[in-house]
Amino acid sequence: MSNHPGGDAAARIDLDAADAAARQAAAEEAADGLARSIEGTAPAADRPLDPAAAEAARQAASKEAADTVLQAFGGVRGMIDMTLPGLVFILTYNITHQVSAAAWAALGLSALFVVARLARRETIQHAFSGVFGVALGAWIAMKSGKAEDFYLPGLLWSVGYCAALAVSALVRWPMIGVMLGPITGEMFTWRKENPGRLAAYTRATWAWVVIMGLKPVILFPLYFTHNVNLLGWLKVALGIPPLLLAMYVTWQILLKAPPPIKAQLDDDEEEPAK
Repeated sequence: MSNHPGGDAAARIDLDAADAAARQAAAEEAADGLARSIEGTAPAADRPLDPAAAEAARQAASKEAADTVLQAFGGVRGMIDMTLPGLVFILTYNITHQVSAAAWAALGLSALFVVARLARRETIQHAFSGVFGVALGAWIAMKSGKAEDFYLPGLLWSVGYCAALAVSALVRWPMIGVMLGPITGEMFTWRKENPGRLAAYTRATWAWVVIMGLKPVILFPLYFTHNVNLLGWLKVALGIPPLLLAMYVTWQILLKAPPPIKAQLDDDEEEPAK
């Protein structure tokens, strides 16, 4: 016999009411969860993983990483900074037939690029490297009196650059990955944590070796013929197009590569200084 007022019948009524209330609460909770899921407000763990959405997110991350290629190499401004001084040199030399005048004109333009970047508070990395190369070429050309010597440092740099790219790929530290890692935020996680990305960076680095290696292969024989005009015009013509091709090939390779794995900061770096 139950001690509940009204006996066993009353107790059963109360139990049935409690059970009904529990079922109603569960139904309301399920409905609320469904509504939040439809509205996109449900927690990530509660929502089913959509394979199409996951693939879209992966492709978006890969594209974002691939888009850093142009940024890494100075963008359009960087290519202009590297190309125009050589064009000014050959134009001035054809007008004046004086090595010193042509050298000073090219050097002055490079210095102007640096000043313009400083005034805009932009990075001077690419403009400054251009000034250094032009200054070295101008000094060698004025010392030797041979106009073709203006292009010698650039040719030697191209050979050394391609050799460094090849060595970096062989030792599994591909230079394209080293350059892009800090920009994408992955740093060097691609070396051990992301083998697919290591393979992509290695392929991209070898592509740069082949494409950029065409320049010294074509221009060095012309240097030894002392044909300054042909050497100068071809040097300008082979400035931007191979660079654009190498960047495009790299972009295509990285589009198909796994997305970057962001580098994790140490606890000391994550916590603000007290």
